[in-house]
Amino acid sequence: MLREDLRNVAIIAHVDHGKTTLVDAMLKQSHTFRDNQSVEERVMDSGDIERERGITILAKNTSLHYNGVKINVVDTPGHADFSGEVERVMMMVNGVLVLVDAAEGPMPQTRFVMQKALDMGHRLIIVVNKIDRPDARLNEVQDEILELLLELDASDDQLMSPVVWCSGRDGTATLDLNTPGKDLTPLFETILEHIQPMEVDAEGETQILCSSIDYNDYVGRIGIGRIERGVAKAGQAVVLTNYNNPQLKTAGKIVNLYQIEGLAREAVEEAKAGDIVCFSGLEKINIGDTVCSPSCPEPHKFVKITEPTVEMTFSVNDSPFAGKDGKFVTTRHLRDRLFRELLRDVSLKVEETGSADSYRVCGRGEMHLSILIEEMRRDGYEFQVSTPRVMFKEIDGVKCEPVERLIVDVPDDATGAIFQSMGNRKGELLHMSAIGTRTRLEFIIPARGLFGYKSEFLTSTKGEGIMSSVFFEYQPYKGDLSRRSTGSLVAFETGEAVTYGLFNAQGRGALFIGAGTPVYEGMVIGESPKNEDLNVNVCKTKHLTNTRSSASDDALRLITPKKMSLEECLEFIGDDELLEITPKNIRIRKRILNSELRAKANAKAKKGLE
Repeated sequence: MLREDLRNVAIIAHVDHGKTTLVDAMLKQSHTFRDNQSVEERVMDSGDIERERGITILAKNTSLHYNGVKINVVDTPGHADFSGEVERVMMMVNGVLVLVDAAEGPMPQTRFVMQKALDMGHRLIIVVNKIDRPDARLNEVQDEILELLLELDASDDQLMSPVVWCSGRDGTATLDLNTPGKDLTPLFETILEHIQPMEVDAEGETQILCSSIDYNDYVGRIGIGRIERGVAKAGQAVVLTNYNNPQLKTAGKIVNLYQIEGLAREAVEEAKAGDIVCFSGLEKINIGDTVCSPSCPEPHKFVKITEPTVEMTFSVNDSPFAGKDGKFVTTRHLRDRLFRELLRDVSLKVEETGSADSYRVCGRGEMHLSILIEEMRRDGYEFQVSTPRVMFKEIDGVKCEPVERLIVDVPDDATGAIFQSMGNRKGELLHMSAIGTRTRLEFIIPARGLFGYKSEFLTSTKGEGIMSSVFFEYQPYKGDLSRRSTGSLVAFETGEAVTYGLFNAQGRGALFIGAGTPVYEGMVIGESPKNEDLNVNVCKTKHLTNTRSSASDDALRLITPKKMSLEECLEFIGDDELLEITPKNIRIRKRILNSELRAKANAKAKKGLE
């Protein structure tokens, strides 16, 4: 049967192209909210970190009604590090809205998500958003989208995808640029006309593919997915299966069944094939599992998630200040939290190591792992992490490494600095084009070459540059790269940093701490401009005499310390350093804290290299 009363669509795009803002406008204009209801901006970004950073991290479901048709909408992340979220929710929908910024045009993540949609045969609606921008390039962007579709080998039907011109902020859409939009009616009409109703088997045995997992303290794990066949009912006995694990056959029961109405979940007694539902009662359910009728346990095929490319080591905090801030500090706490994260993040991998206190955590990129670190820190966990490393592969006997497609958009006068940086980092220029007074450059660069590059890039472009990258492929190893050209200022003794000690130390580099900060031997308290580490004593006080008093320190002027964010710390730390994470503090430290032992280890390492 055809589900004429239903459409399932996902909104996919590059980061910051306006997906969540457009969903806000769609919800408001479909009267999902009461007229007098107070609604926050970017209402779909419900997490604290999402709201603070202005990015979507987890894909989220909502629904709206238009002309008697229910439209299930999945808002997806735009950052490349969270592509796993996009890949898995593609299984829940049968059409996509591809958002493209009217000024920036198609970007690396646009290519990635569009490729996934084309591979699955989804119908596309091209939405050119932010057409009210003063620097919008409407005709050029339309041509760039067509070129991208041709490059990705789209079918004839996909090449004829309709184009809707939108301003998500104003809540307007039009099919003709000569006619200004009044509301989003043209977008709603295009969804109903172009996204075909699903052909479903309503009479078959129950089959639900779980594409997402949520958790609730009262009912436990909640599976989210589309009913592929038959009818699902609350209280129904089912069997859990998995396409990639034929041995899995676990009996269970759907205790509660919900459908998504607006931003809320409404309990229902039953739902039909094609509906996106949430269900509880199956404590062992994972993403990719299929919930089946016991009389017909047929698992549904699940998309293969792209492999992670970056790894870090998470270990128990063993610094002198360990256990002072955190609520969860033991190996058991760390292990349980990391393996619990696997239940909802399909892009993440966690492996045990030779050490009982350390775990190898693999993800899509630095941001992917830094978000996990920040979430754990806010939850009260205390631990330490190593420097990020790329994951090498051996292909046909050749050592290969992940390579990224990097696009930078910079002022014309900054291109020289970019070319120099790319040369040092083994980048290869693919394409160069002028856009007004700016230049867009496209490179292929080893993922290693992007570690620590963001701050240098912002300095080179005076804060005006835009950079984004997405995984391209594995290529043969490109050779050695220098990770950092500066050294560290390392505390020489344990105590409290004082003005006199800091005043003497600030002449040797940029400090990360101010007076009154507790420090320990081996803690990194600043950056040295020389390519070597320097031991400094920031706890050193001035000796008092008949002519000197402690108040004379007030005359010493200290330079404001450089406050390092979590991402900046991850970019900064070297291979012989660790990042200590606690709910209240982020500290960089040496692996070997004692200065004498560290010097011996460095001398031994140099001797080994010779």
